Amino acid sequence: GAYTRLNHLAHPEAEIRKYWIDWFKKFAEITIELESTTMGSHFGILTTDDYSNNNFEQRKNQNIEHWHEIADYAKKLGIEKILWEPMSVGREYGETIEKCEILQKQINKNSPLPFKICLDVDHGDLSSKNPDDTDPYKWLEKFAEDSPVIHLKQSSNNKSGHWPFTQEHNKNGKIIPKNVLNILKSKNIKDVDLILELSFKEREPWDSSIEKSLIDSVNYWKKDL
Repeated sequence: GAYTRLNHLAHPEAEIRKYWIDWFKKFAEITIELESTTMGSHFGILTTDDYSNNNFEQRKNQNIEHWHEIADYAKKLGIEKILWEPMSVGREYGETIEKCEILQKQINKNSPLPFKICLDVDHGDLSSKNPDDTDPYKWLEKFAEDSPVIHLKQSSNNKSGHWPFTQEHNKNGKIIPKNVLNILKSKNIKDVDLILELSFKEREPWDSSIEKSLIDSVNYWKKDL
């Protein structure tokens, strides 16, 4: 959120505050108006320049500082926690289990509000040499207790799309509801939002299949719930 480096502007910090920090404060106000006590976003997205020119730690620390400012404002409004979503490439943060764990500890240190994880079963760095980083069940084992929201979509080895849970994609998909739910049950997790995060092309034949794909996906999960 409060993270983009607008280095083409004369006063980047002022612009960051105007376009991002103030925007997220407004987002907190809207959250309360909607009678919710949780808000969230990506932690941040770096430019390729910042990521490749050894500015990563500096930008990360700035992000944490800005998020804490947002959290302080949000807390006064009644927000109880903020979610951030680990991604799949380094410049978007949290792309490996190790880096996600480090950032989760760093952002919660001296934070006005607890920061929790929105865990996506299809994320993880494909370029990592550690196979755990692309294993959705390893991510769940590690972070399920700190993830009140879990994004669900069928995941293939190349992580190439937000696939629905249809017969076509389940055939080679890695996400098996029973396996996910067994991990949650083993950790005695009873309060978690399982969110279908599916994507469809605005082209045929995909467009005409959306309704059936959604129904199939819901039924695929309902049988094990």
